[in-house]
Amino acid sequence: MDTTKMKFGTKAVHAGVEPDPGTGAIMTPIFQTSTYVQEGVGKHKGYEYSRTQNPTRHALEKSLAALENGTYGLAFASGLAAIDAVIKMLKPGDEVISVNDLYGGTYRIFKTVFEDYGIKFHFADLRNADSVDQLINKNTKLIWVETPTNPVLQIVDIAAIAERTKGKGILLGVDNTFCSPALQNPLELGADIVMHSVTKFIGGHSDVVMGALVTNDEHIAQKLYTLQNSCGAVPGPMDSFLVLRGIKTLGLRMAQHSKNGMAVARSLQDHPAVGDVYYPGLETHRNHEIAKRQMKDFGGMLSFNLKTDTTEAAMDTVAKFKLFTLAESLGGVESLVGHPSMMTHAAIPREERVKSGVVDSLIRLSVGIEDIDDLLADLQQALK
Repeated sequence: MDTTKMKFGTKAVHAGVEPDPGTGAIMTPIFQTSTYVQEGVGKHKGYEYSRTQNPTRHALEKSLAALENGTYGLAFASGLAAIDAVIKMLKPGDEVISVNDLYGGTYRIFKTVFEDYGIKFHFADLRNADSVDQLINKNTKLIWVETPTNPVLQIVDIAAIAERTKGKGILLGVDNTFCSPALQNPLELGADIVMHSVTKFIGGHSDVVMGALVTNDEHIAQKLYTLQNSCGAVPGPMDSFLVLRGIKTLGLRMAQHSKNGMAVARSLQDHPAVGDVYYPGLETHRNHEIAKRQMKDFGGMLSFNLKTDTTEAAMDTVAKFKLFTLAESLGGVESLVGHPSMMTHAAIPREERVKSGVVDSLIRLSVGIEDIDDLLADLQQALK
């Protein structure tokens, strides 16, 4: 099915999915098998072994590629497994430029795993794209961007960074987890690779751990397919089925996440106990105009700090939430609250966290799709 001219909502329902030719089943079956019968040596129906390829996963990978307006999609056992594959395309002596505000697990794999293999990482504030100019050198092979960043929702101008990488042998990778393909499509802005923690908004129901990569470049895709098969960090067919099911409502969910996110952000802006509010949809947000240009809406992720900037104040506040559940992760239909400096970003040294705004009182919200009146009431009582 040609999805190139479909609107997003239609694409989410149909991309990568065909009725099962054997039974007519409208939903992609869960091909719970490790291997496949061959008619003769090397003569098969396109599937030999499920680490290499599985029909359920294959349908998901086609869907993910279509959603990002890409050509090649790959699913991995987690978001970090997807990032691992990207960095494994590099070699000792190569250098990577990344945002200074990023997911703690990404920072950890960069610093504690790949630095030991001779890859050098630079972390910088990339809200001004000119910042990369002074860091790029002959060894730079990858710029890794989150936008919005995790957890203080910095906005990076993807197109402006892409202008600085083209023709220089530098890849631009974008972690698009906070937006999902419903709100932002980095490949169309010049990125070479898009990464998703599918665990989050794409899966959308807090029941799957998975990652994904999408690219339009055949050479990059072949390298990644080789790494995916050789290293084996692939998701199973049941998880692939669950994500395919979640994708069908992605557009609807992201619209509600965004609507609720904006309402919560505006409520926080007016609260006397709250200091800074980080939400790209607010006119006061630095790079709000860039966010308006490269995002279709502003999503359900936001962070704020308390005027009483202590860990104790933050812990007291998060403990009082009743509807927002205290938990790691994000992007599910239910609202979550977290304390980044002691939870998702504990792997980053405190002095590095504080430089990027991850202060002791910072609280991160993943705003779900519940009724907004209930969410605002819970917010108000927790901030008393």
